[in-house]
Amino acid sequence: MALKLGAYTACLHDRTLEEALDVLKTNGLTSVEVNTGGFIPSPHCPVDLLLSSEKAREEYLRTFADRGMELTGLNCNGNPLNPLPGVGPKHADDLRRTIRLAGLLGVKHVVTMSGTPGSDPDAKYPSWVVNPWDGVYMDVLDYQWGVAAEFWKEIDALAREHDVRVAIEMHPHNLVFSPVTLKRLVELTGATNLGAEMDPSHLMWQGMDVAASIRYLGPLVFHAAAKDATICPGVDVRGVLDTSFTRVPADDPDKVPTGYDFWCNAWPENPAWKFVAVGVGHDVAYWTEFLAALAEVDPDMAVNIEHEDAAYSRTEGLALAAKTLRTAAEALPGG
Repeated sequence: MALKLGAYTACLHDRTLEEALDVLKTNGLTSVEVNTGGFIPSPHCPVDLLLSSEKAREEYLRTFADRGMELTGLNCNGNPLNPLPGVGPKHADDLRRTIRLAGLLGVKHVVTMSGTPGSDPDAKYPSWVVNPWDGVYMDVLDYQWGVAAEFWKEIDALAREHDVRVAIEMHPHNLVFSPVTLKRLVELTGATNLGAEMDPSHLMWQGMDVAASIRYLGPLVFHAAAKDATICPGVDVRGVLDTSFTRVPADDPDKVPTGYDFWCNAWPENPAWKFVAVGVGHDVAYWTEFLAALAEVDPDMAVNIEHEDAAYSRTEGLALAAKTLRTAAEALPGG
């Protein structure tokens, strides 16, 4: 038994699925996670076709098997609780379809985010409460957790029906952004098939101890991402909750969509923190500890690289991350 090291193919969406898999294989990776909806398109997973055709599903899975690779996760990150009519309902439907598809493909894990509702029933936009020191924000949170509980009870039942586990990425701007809030959602819903996707990068910049977070959640850690982050000099005056981002023009060909008529903003030139290639923010010893903590929970867990370091090309950053992760795994007992 051994951890399954691989990658999330979103960083290779400029290539066909077959070409992306060959890049992963060249880097010694065997686990694969593909996108199925939510914030970004799904060029590596024809969801409609796969839902409707058993033959297409067999051929799709053979694409991985012929290369000695395994499809370990379907990723549908988005905001299914967003009150905007062009965002929330679509992301929620994408998630339901992804769970059904995972069941048909025999893929056990679907990765997503908890989402964030508006502040009240009449809210137009999602509202993330950072620090509810003022009592009014407790009213907002009470409403939001009520919305989340209703939705996630439904999703948990759907996942259970299809023998799938939903791994929630603990991501700021979501109700679930920490181990404590992840546990709260599970306990509030009485869920059996909801747990965590352990992406350490968001915990890093929030100042958490990642290994301690893994041990705190224990068996609620279903799936993992290998993604690095680093605190930058800009933190001295910005703090990690900095909001001084700028808009990306609508006609920018490289803009990253987050929903109809919305896309990611540009980071400040001197940020407080940023995502970096695995091994740039934290050394091999750190990643060995990370993998060891995951193996304590499940020695066969999939750990998929998520490359978002703009300082490296798509393939260079992935290669650096793969080398760091493989070296870290070799340092594990029996590695």
